[in-house]
Amino acid sequence: MTHPDDPIAAIATAPGRAGIGVVRVSGRNLVPLALALLGKVPAARRAIRAAFLDAGGVAIDDGLALYFPAPHSYTGEEVLELQGHGGPVVMQMLLKRCLELGARLAEPGEFTRRAFLNDKLDLAQAESVADLIEAATDSAARCALRSLRGEFSGAVEELVRQLIELRMLVEATLDFPEEELDPLDRADAKARHARLLQAIETALAKSRQGSLLRTGLQVVLAGQPNVGKSSLLNRLAGEELAIVTAVPGTTRDSVRQAIQIDGVPLNIVDTAGLRDTRDEVERLGIARTWSEIGKADVVLLLVDARAGVTKQDLELVARIPPGVKRVFVHNKTDLAGTVARLEQTQAGTSIHLSAKTGTGVDLLRAELLAVAGWQQGAEDVFMARERHLVALRRAAEHVAGAGEQFNRPELFAEELRQAQEQLNSITGEFAADDLLGEIFSRFCVGK
Repeated sequence: MTHPDDPIAAIATAPGRAGIGVVRVSGRNLVPLALALLGKVPAARRAIRAAFLDAGGVAIDDGLALYFPAPHSYTGEEVLELQGHGGPVVMQMLLKRCLELGARLAEPGEFTRRAFLNDKLDLAQAESVADLIEAATDSAARCALRSLRGEFSGAVEELVRQLIELRMLVEATLDFPEEELDPLDRADAKARHARLLQAIETALAKSRQGSLLRTGLQVVLAGQPNVGKSSLLNRLAGEELAIVTAVPGTTRDSVRQAIQIDGVPLNIVDTAGLRDTRDEVERLGIARTWSEIGKADVVLLLVDARAGVTKQDLELVARIPPGVKRVFVHNKTDLAGTVARLEQTQAGTSIHLSAKTGTGVDLLRAELLAVAGWQQGAEDVFMARERHLVALRRAAEHVAGAGEQFNRPELFAEELRQAQEQLNSITGEFAADDLLGEIFSRFCVGK
C-alpha cells in the first residue's frame, strides 16, 4: 500500500543515453537519505559536486546534487535532485540506491500531484505541465506555458469572482425577504448577469482554440483509387512519405503524418482507395479506411478534376457519418486544364488544386484552418482539455438558465451556485479523487 507521505524517487529524464540524467527524490526529512548517499547535505538551492555512494561507500557516479527544503520546492516537500551521467545503467543504479534508502518508486505524475495537493499549483496548472511536455508545435508550447504560469486559472478565478458578487447581490433577498431589490439593484443584477455570461462565452471560445492546439485536427484523405491521395499527403507533409504510382490500389494500409499549419497541429491519414475488390489485403485496407473516417474531424474526399464528382463519389459521401465535415478536393487540375479555386455549392465546399504542382494547396490549408475554427493571430488562447470545455459549457448553461429565473431568486441563486461548482472544478477546488487519479495517471514517470 502506498502512502501520500512516502518519500518517492524516479528518473526524471527520458529513457536512453544522454550527457546528463536526473534522479529526483521528494518527501519529508530527506536528510538521512542525503547523508547516506552523499556523505553530506547540500546547502539549500545550491548545486554541489558530489560522489553518489552505494551501501559500501563505493561511488556509483560523480555528479551534481541540489537540495530544496520544504516548502520551497516543486512539490512543496523536501526535494533532492541528483544530476549524473545519463547512461541507463548508471541511472538505474542510482535509483536503486535511493529505493534502498527508504524511497519508493514514484507513480506516473506523482511529483506534480503532490505539487497540486500542497498548493504549489492548481489543477489547471498541473495539467498544463503535461501539455507543455507533449506540445507538438511552437504555438502549443507557448499556450501551455501561459497556462502553467496561471493565465487560464486567473481567467477562471475572475469568472468566479464576478459570479460570487452576483450571488451575494441576489442571495441577500433570500436572507432578508422583507427587503426586495430596488429598481437600481435589479438593473445592476441584470447588467452583471449579462457581463458574466459574455465573459464565460469568451473564455469558452479561447479554450476551444487552445484545445485545438493540444489535440490537433484529425484529417482523413479518402476517395476512389488513383485520385492522388498519396500525392496530396506528400505535398502537405513536404516529403515523400507515401508511395505514388499510376497503379490503382497502391496504398493498402493507412499512412499517418503529423503536420502543422500556422502552428495548428493536423494529423493527416492517407487511406486505401475505396472500391469493390476481391483482393483480400486491399479489402482489409478499405475496412480500415472506413474506421478512420468514423474518427475524423474532417474528410477530404479527393476526386479527379477531369471527371468531377461521380455517382460513386456521391455514394461514398452518403456513407460518411453526419457529424464529420467533408470537403471535395478536385485534384489534377494540371491535367484537366482548369484553374485552382475554392467553390461553395449545395453539395458543400470544393477546392480545385494540383497535388503534383502545388497549385491551390494554399487554399486547402486555409480551408482546413477554417474548418478547425482557428482564428489567425490568436495569441491569448487557453490550453484547455475536454473536461475544461465541458465545465465551461455547463457553467454557461447554468448562468443562462439563471437569466430565465430572474424573478424567482431562489432558483436564480441555485443556478449560479451550480455554475460556480463547474468553474471551481477546473482549478481543482472541487475535484474528486478518481478525477485526480485519471488526470495524473497520464503523466510520465518522474514528473
